Order: sequence, then C-alpha cells, then structure tokens
Amino acid sequence: MSVSMRTEIINYISGNFKAEPEYLWAKFPDYAVFRHGDNKKWFAILMDIQYEKLDRDKSGMIDVLNVKLGDPLLRDLLIQQDGYYAGYHISRGNWISVVLDGTVPLSDICRFIDMSFSVTASSSKKNEIRPPKEWLIPSNPKYYDIISAFNENDIIDWKQGQGIKKNDTVFLYVGAPVSAVLYKCKVIETDIPYEFNNGSLSIRKLMKIKLQKRYPPECFTFERLRSEFGIFAVRGPRGIPNSLSAALR
Repeated sequence: MSVSMRTEIINYISGNFKAEPEYLWAKFPDYAVFRHGDNKKWFAILMDIQYEKLDRDKSGMIDVLNVKLGDPLLRDLLIQQDGYYAGYHISRGNWISVVLDGTVPLSDICRFIDMSFSVTASSSKKNEIRPPKEWLIPSNPKYYDIISAFNENDIIDWKQGQGIKKNDTVFLYVGAPVSAVLYKCKVIETDIPYEFNNGSLSIRKLMKIKLQKRYPPECFTFERLRSEFGIFAVRGPRGIPNSLSAALR
C-alpha cells in the first residue's frame, strides 16, 4: 500500500469516526485494526498479504482493507468485480477484502468504510448515526391541549419517545374526539431532563418540536389511516408506511 493511500484511509477513519489504528500483532506489524469505542467491534482492518491467498493467478504482496457489509447480495455482487474478494481470514458475516492497488477508487473505499462502521455499530450508535426518520405519535387531549398550545406558539416541548432524535419528523395524531393527524413537526432538540409521574403517565425526558404544517381534522382521520394505510392503532411512537408519508407531504 502506498504511504499516501494508507495515510488517506487512516485520516479518513480518524476524522470521521474518531478511531485510531491499533497494531495488535508483533508478527504482523503493518496490520492495523479500527474498532468502535463503545462495543469494541472491529469495522476495518488494513493488511498486507500474499496476493495468491486471494487469487491463485496472482503473486507477490498486496495491501488490502477488510470491511463488513450488511447486505449479502451486495457482497456477492462486489466479489465478482475486479479488486474485491471474500474477506481474508474473516469470511463470515459479509466481510470483503478490497485490494489497494488503485483498482478500486478511494471514494468507493471510503463509502464501504462508512457501511462497515454502521453495520458493526451498537444499537445506540446506530440510532445516533441513522438518517432522519418519520414518526406517528399520539396526543391525548385528556392530558394536554395541543391545539391551544400550537395556536399560541409554533415550538413546544413534548414527551420524547424511544428512538426519536434531533431532525426527525413527527406527525401528531390527536385522539378522541378529534381522532386525526393534525400536525407535522420537526424535532429540534432532544434529551431535555424532565420528571413526571401521575400513576397513569410517566415522562423522563422531553424534546422540542417545531410546527411545520397543519392538516384539516377531516383529512387524515383514524378511519382513513385504518382503511387506506393499514394503521389500526396509535398508542405510541411508530414508523409510518411510505404511502402515508407521501400523502402527508
């Protein structure tokens, strides 16, 4: 591996994932492992190996990067292309070896490092790095007059549901007697400490949500959610089907 490419890869991983190379084996001083800080799982390995260990028709030493892919179909497609092989020494779990001789562009290598980091991340880290998500969440008029709240201010505090993070979108379903989706909001802040428990409702943290759109109460009724979009209950934060997402835009 050229010094420049090794440096590029190490700098990319260090800059984007705050992971430094670990040289674990005296017998293989150029093998560098990169792992997550929390669950300690490996997500990339730089190695120099004999080329024939990957391809019988090749000889000499070759530098490779091992990364893990989440999609077995993508793995099977890649290893049929030049520069990609089944993972050397780590063949299970959709690992691949990418040769670092210029066959595979550095931009593609960085993309696969990103994938490997995501696939091997802990559950909490996966939620932290995932792209913004859309949620349907309930609002019970018995506990809170959300209609009056949004008539007075376009930013309010709301109970934070499990898995919701900043920049997610929440659609608020207001329960009976309204029984319809009334608001589209963007999550602008999360993890605000809060303690409340009255026996029937418990809140440990809040999020701030900003109003983006209002819907007429006759537009996205519970009956329509059930008949057109297959939503039979809104008891807690839940994802929404693509068809409903498109209709709510």
